[in-house]
Amino acid sequence: METSSVTRRRLARADFRTWAWWRLPLLLRCYVGAVPAAAFVLICYAASQTAWSVDDLIKFLVLLGCGLIAVAATPRTAYTQGALVRDFISAWVLPVAILLPPVYAMVTPVPLLVLTQLRIHKGVVYRRAFTAAAMGLAYGAASLIFRQVPPSIAGPAIGAGTHAFTWALTVAACEILGGRGHNAIIMVAVKISDPTIKLADQELSREALQADLTEFNLGVLITVVVAVSTALAVFAVPMWLMVRRFMMHDQLLAQSRIDTKTGLLNASTWEREATVEISRAVRTGNPLALALVDIDHFKMVNDTYGHLVGDKALRAVTDALRSQLRSYDLAGRFGGEEFALLLPHAREVDAINVAERLRGHIAEMSIPVEDGNEGGPCVRLTISVGVAALDGENRELTDMLAAADAALYYAKETGRNKTHIISATPQPS
Repeated sequence: METSSVTRRRLARADFRTWAWWRLPLLLRCYVGAVPAAAFVLICYAASQTAWSVDDLIKFLVLLGCGLIAVAATPRTAYTQGALVRDFISAWVLPVAILLPPVYAMVTPVPLLVLTQLRIHKGVVYRRAFTAAAMGLAYGAASLIFRQVPPSIAGPAIGAGTHAFTWALTVAACEILGGRGHNAIIMVAVKISDPTIKLADQELSREALQADLTEFNLGVLITVVVAVSTALAVFAVPMWLMVRRFMMHDQLLAQSRIDTKTGLLNASTWEREATVEISRAVRTGNPLALALVDIDHFKMVNDTYGHLVGDKALRAVTDALRSQLRSYDLAGRFGGEEFALLLPHAREVDAINVAERLRGHIAEMSIPVEDGNEGGPCVRLTISVGVAALDGENRELTDMLAAADAALYYAKETGRNKTHIISATPQPS
């Protein structure tokens, strides 16, 4: 009997020889493999040294269950913006590390990240395994150190009065140890993969520091709440979700403005911001131009190579737009393979020069169909551009769009791969 395609794909994924891990540079591959291996060995050792009890197991299952509920409620958009993701999973690992023996903290990241992989976002498997191992090692160490603190300072129970204060301070110190240790293990891998990267730019940015402080506070607060009573963990879940939602506010706001496939402004946002720019240019008397860009015969790319390659080509054009435009130019996607560009402080001749430079740059691009196979088949693209400048007749966005659209239509009808401009003033020869 012939094996089904689904079965063949599953068997292919099960073949360790095809894992993406093998394609890593040797040093990075060894490091990424050594961390999970070390975590596995230490988990086995910690398990052999643990005095197991039903009470500990119940407390672990309650905390893990709350963590799984919180992860399951995480919006998928948290992983689709291309930025470094802060999932706040460690906020559920810290209370396990403080209230239970170290082995529990070492295994807690595994089911949380497995659920993230299966339900929220399918990342690269070896990276998930590496992250789980790094978190387990760091918080396992924090758990072990917490147990070395004298009972008069911390101890197994939070206590009251001064003891509650010193207990919370010790928990905070352990969170710093676990969080920074986990981060350090990951940053070593990042540095090995790209020695030129500046870690300080990532670690000391305002967004990174804000996320670190929020994760720190959340972990400590949940630990203190659960230390009072395990049943109070159910109240920690809504708190975690509200904080998570608050931290995603900027991300969600950006998503409402951005076309997710290209990263450019979406049509409605571009039109709104372009209207403001045109009004300002009319009021101040500054020049301004608008261009509509259309990829020639883009449907043939999708029909020939498939939509995945089409998306890759679309992103290549988007990258070209960003590289060729000024920081204050507005680029938006109008749908399909059409883009709109607003060029403040650009006269007709300036707009034509920009359009021609962009057209020539894209015509010279060679986009490999297969990643990593530069010698294989490539996609070549051209664009047609219609330009309209702000003048006595075109003083509204709708007027400029209509003029640029007419110019684009002319460029496509007369052979494509060219720039055309419609203006009320004579065009330069």
